[in-house]
Amino acid sequence: MSLTSAYQHKLAEKLTILNDRGQGVLIRMYNIKKTCSDPKSKPPFLLEKSMESSLKYINKKFPSIDVRNSTQHLGPVHREKAEIIRFLTSYYQSFVDVMEFRDHVYELLNTIDACQCHFDINLNFDFTRSYLDLIVTYTSVILLLSRIEDRRLLIGMYNCAHEMLHGHSDPSFARLGQMVLEYDHPLKKLTEEFGPHTKAVSGALLSLYFLFVRRNQGAEQWRSAQLLSLISSPPAMINPANSDTMACEYLSAEVMERWIVIGFLLCHGCLNSNSQCQQLWKLCLQGSLYITLIRDDVLQIHKVTEDLFSSLKGYSKRVADIKESKEYAIANSGQFHCQRRQFLRVAVKELETVLNDEPGLLGPKALFAFMALSFIRDEVTWLVRHTENVTKTKTPEDYADSTIAELLFLLEEVRALVRRHIKVIQQYHIQYLARFDVLVLSDIIQNLSVCPEEESVIMSSFVSTLSTLSLKQVDNEEKFDFSGLRLDWFRLQAYTSVLKAPLHLHENPDLAKIMNLIVFHSQMLDSAEKMLVETSDLSVFCFHLRTFEKMFAMTLEEPSMLRYAIAFPLICAHFVHCTHEMCPEEYPHLKNHSLHHCNSFLEELAKQTSNCVLEICAEQRKLSEQLLPKHCATTISKAKNKKSMKQRQAPRKGEPERDKPGAESHRKNRSLVTTMDKLHLNLTELALAMNHVYSFSVFEHTIFPSEYLSSHLEARLNRYLESLLRQASSGVIILSPAMQAFISLPRDGEQNFSAEEFSDISEMRALAEILGPYGMKFLSENLMWHVTSQIVELKKLVVENMDILVQIRSNFSKPDLMASLLPQLMGAENVLKRMTIIGVILSFRAMAQEGLQEVFSSHCPFLMGPIGCLKELVTPDTDIKVTLSVFELASAAGVSCDIDPALVAAIANLKADNSSPEEEYKVACLLLIFLAVSLPLLATDPSSFYSIEKDGYNNNIHCLTKAIIQVSAALFTLHNKNIETHLKEFLVVASVSLLQLGQETDKLKTRNRESISLLMRLVVEESPFLTLDMLESCFPYVLLRNAYREVSRAFYLNRLPASTH
Repeated sequence: MSLTSAYQHKLAEKLTILNDRGQGVLIRMYNIKKTCSDPKSKPPFLLEKSMESSLKYINKKFPSIDVRNSTQHLGPVHREKAEIIRFLTSYYQSFVDVMEFRDHVYELLNTIDACQCHFDINLNFDFTRSYLDLIVTYTSVILLLSRIEDRRLLIGMYNCAHEMLHGHSDPSFARLGQMVLEYDHPLKKLTEEFGPHTKAVSGALLSLYFLFVRRNQGAEQWRSAQLLSLISSPPAMINPANSDTMACEYLSAEVMERWIVIGFLLCHGCLNSNSQCQQLWKLCLQGSLYITLIRDDVLQIHKVTEDLFSSLKGYSKRVADIKESKEYAIANSGQFHCQRRQFLRVAVKELETVLNDEPGLLGPKALFAFMALSFIRDEVTWLVRHTENVTKTKTPEDYADSTIAELLFLLEEVRALVRRHIKVIQQYHIQYLARFDVLVLSDIIQNLSVCPEEESVIMSSFVSTLSTLSLKQVDNEEKFDFSGLRLDWFRLQAYTSVLKAPLHLHENPDLAKIMNLIVFHSQMLDSAEKMLVETSDLSVFCFHLRTFEKMFAMTLEEPSMLRYAIAFPLICAHFVHCTHEMCPEEYPHLKNHSLHHCNSFLEELAKQTSNCVLEICAEQRKLSEQLLPKHCATTISKAKNKKSMKQRQAPRKGEPERDKPGAESHRKNRSLVTTMDKLHLNLTELALAMNHVYSFSVFEHTIFPSEYLSSHLEARLNRYLESLLRQASSGVIILSPAMQAFISLPRDGEQNFSAEEFSDISEMRALAEILGPYGMKFLSENLMWHVTSQIVELKKLVVENMDILVQIRSNFSKPDLMASLLPQLMGAENVLKRMTIIGVILSFRAMAQEGLQEVFSSHCPFLMGPIGCLKELVTPDTDIKVTLSVFELASAAGVSCDIDPALVAAIANLKADNSSPEEEYKVACLLLIFLAVSLPLLATDPSSFYSIEKDGYNNNIHCLTKAIIQVSAALFTLHNKNIETHLKEFLVVASVSLLQLGQETDKLKTRNRESISLLMRLVVEESPFLTLDMLESCFPYVLLRNAYREVSRAFYLNRLPASTH
């Protein structure tokens, strides 16, 4: 074939297009196979009972189906022909795509044979790789086609419906049906078709020999060669890592295995005639039991090859070779790859550490990074496909690796290094291209003995493109695109590899070497991300999810691997790379798989971490309990009754000697590990995992790992808070302002829960430290939900009593009328109870806010000053929106505000039941009246006694004051009314109600009158809107002074008998 025709055939362009097209067709075949193998997704026509007879008839007669004379068998198909056409069109067209792809592949392969192309992976790398890829892709398509059990039914049913609808068969059906029949036994047919191509295929495969042998070295050989080591030769550390065949250094061994196995399977004639082919083939058979066709579809190498060769004459020796290789692989391959993974863990960790410490080395040693990624990916994919498919083995440990997480983590670390220091890589390689590569290339071109015009134009364009490069382009962050240069080099490889080419590439190896180097350097400028995908993509896990989950579970069981567990959710981000534009229907499924497993991994890590935190808390509590006074009784008793050593009684048998607190800190040697040590180690490892990356992307979603831990801790702590507040509302726990903590009331016969240990100042500070401002905001919103739920019930009670409350508001100073109105009120005790609960919640929130303020002041003191200044600038005349905005900022930092913005927002979000703003405002006013006239009812409760020691009441009614003030401020802020005016009204009505209590003759109703009177002062102290002068005008201070005296006297009288006794 002439050189002109070689130019016209555009071999490089066709190989590029067909390889991409073939990958899309292969994915479509895979998708059809998976869809039809699952009853849930299978086309409904294949499952309907009414279609059974039609399906049997189509399958039996395929492809010669007489549609017109088979109405008896095809009646159901006729009834649903339109629906069948609509549903099966995409399936049918996919099979047509296979047929068209087959035609184009054979046309190109015949053209390549006619051109007598020379393939050598070390010289024309792109040409050879594309050629072998096309053969493997085409074979995989045909094998997958033959694995679709319903292929005849899908094609036949579509054509029947098409003929019924249009009156004639589909134009492609005859050839398509014949193709399906021919490939019922695919390998037999493929070997016949590939016979003429044996010379080209075997030549391409033989060029892999030395490369494949080198890449199949064991761990000991790698170790001896100090593979991937940057520090083995310090003087050469900054020397560029170059090779005559750069792309071959990180070429996937799995890809080469696939080429060799399928290539020699199709062109097996050379195995009997060429000893080097035979050696290469046997070496490949000894390394693996399975190779991947696509995703989780594999080829069982030895079984398939043996079945084929057993049917051929003269292949008995090759069958014996297969059996021998299989036995060798079963016995040795697992351990061989296990040792390689162990080596890579050490070698890549050293490489990552050095590059992380000196990122400048990524310039000259970028090749090492991509080699490391490729080697790791090969070992991981080998383990995955064998773990999934090798079910019966005497050595299961060969197919399980409890330390695989470290290898995955190192892969992610090297990827992150390349991305983080991409500018360093670009700066180095742009200078390499402009100051070295272009000069060497120019010299080689000038020394060529023959250079045709077309080749001369291409090579001149190389020199001109590289000559214009400068370092400023990287500094200015210009986008590079050398895809045109690389495609031209691909074209040049094709032109110089045909037999009759004037310029032969194999006669000018220096040109190939420098161009392969230039291609790698150009990829470092514009295609680093594509290189990362090519060398380290692990999207295969998307189709081996069971194995993926098992590996994650094994990692969690190994304490030393916990820090590397974050690699599993990070790998979920790889799944986006297995999508293809020819199969868009896969996208949502792959996306769901990716997000689901990413979430489940992070949820499990967060759960483990939060469990570890709580276990440490439990252990700390046990240690704290050892310091309780009751545990020192034995020690004190022994010391008190201590006699001489001779008279001391021997300890009773079975009574263990109790260790004193602190004994766990004394170690006899370093090998002793306590439970607390293990928990702290686990927590450290898990915390490192959860905080390894701030965020990462999975499809279009941005994932924040630390937020999973925060949400788990928040959920656990909220359960604790709800438990605490529930007990506070039931009177088991009370708020003690004197101790600034919630405290537990002692109960006989019950184990005390020390609430003060979990709610004092230090605990609130710790809570704020753990949750942070956002967590505290979430906590505040959670608490406000409980507050608003109580407010909703309070409003209902006000509405039920509205008429009476309106009358009370107008006549509260008329004792006679009030005596008849007050008994008509329903649910007064309920109002007080619900308002007390609100007060308890708001009191807890105030304590938490104080803790947040201390923590925030410690971490961000430079922010607290400006926030404080802003808050001071707010006056009653400031616009309410501005006021709330400033208060929201201050509240986020833990600063207390006159109006609680969180409470205002929570109440504003309540949905009113078709009530107008005027009615809502009226309800707010009457709520205060309801509370004011209900206060005297508290005097009847024995728990309403004011405790000087606790500075509060045993039924938490002192929390009422905070609830009254803050709820009033929020309600009247929403209605844009004067807060002070309404609180004055509350003071007046409450004062009158309590003063009228002094005229009550029933002693039970006035039991704790003095204690209840003190609530008036607490209301004023709590409110920034009220003053003691306002209180004096309606409730004489002398009554408060007398009340304090009586309460104090009663408190000390109650303690006197116990002291005397």
